[in-house]
Amino acid sequence: MATHLTKLVTREIVAAETCAFHFKKPSEFNFKPGQYVSLRLIDPPETDDEGTSRSFSIASAPCEPNLMFATRMRDTAMKRVLGAMPIGTEVKVTGPFGDFTLAPESSRPAVLLAGGIGITPFRSIAVQAAHDRLPNQIMLFISNHTPDDSAFLEELRALEHQNSNYKLIATITSPERLQKPWQGERGRINQTMLKRYLEDLATAIYYIAGPPGLVAAMREVLQAAGIDSNRIHADEFTGY
Repeated sequence: MATHLTKLVTREIVAAETCAFHFKKPSEFNFKPGQYVSLRLIDPPETDDEGTSRSFSIASAPCEPNLMFATRMRDTAMKRVLGAMPIGTEVKVTGPFGDFTLAPESSRPAVLLAGGIGITPFRSIAVQAAHDRLPNQIMLFISNHTPDDSAFLEELRALEHQNSNYKLIATITSPERLQKPWQGERGRINQTMLKRYLEDLATAIYYIAGPPGLVAAMREVLQAAGIDSNRIHADEFTGY
């Protein structure tokens, strides 16, 4: 797999303790929405036992000019370096990897189930689907403690106006921490919530992305609903 040099273009806070990093996309770098890369720092000013490279889902879509990665900013050497590196700093990107991509079959709804930073591959999928005017029906469920923890929330809401085949369902699991009115769902994603938006759970293809606990919980929900395991695809985010 090819390795590319790329430079940091900008960074931004996209949710509580969550930062997005935009790098210049190499001209020869091609990927599919949902894939990931290995990002390696070059001669960083500090390191620790976790090393100088991480796997990141590509949060940007192929139609966008830069490569974007987003991560929770834990207190590790690599995250500290990423958070402080000057604009223009070079890093190495190897990839893309993975087959966590939208199935070409458009007759079945695609149900995307995200928790926390697991939203990153789904942002790429949703943005590209709107750009390409895909016929696929896409339903994106996002679960976070509060709206402030939900990366790209307003942008993902706005996509509903660009793509009539796409719907966002955002839910919060810590309503006691709300500081402003919330019109979305409350509670964890479960079979009852899914049935409010899907006429027939058995017809869909499911994609799950997030921390191991969420992935396991969503598998249990879907298996209890009788969903065939070959229609459940998962991308487990560890160490974030």
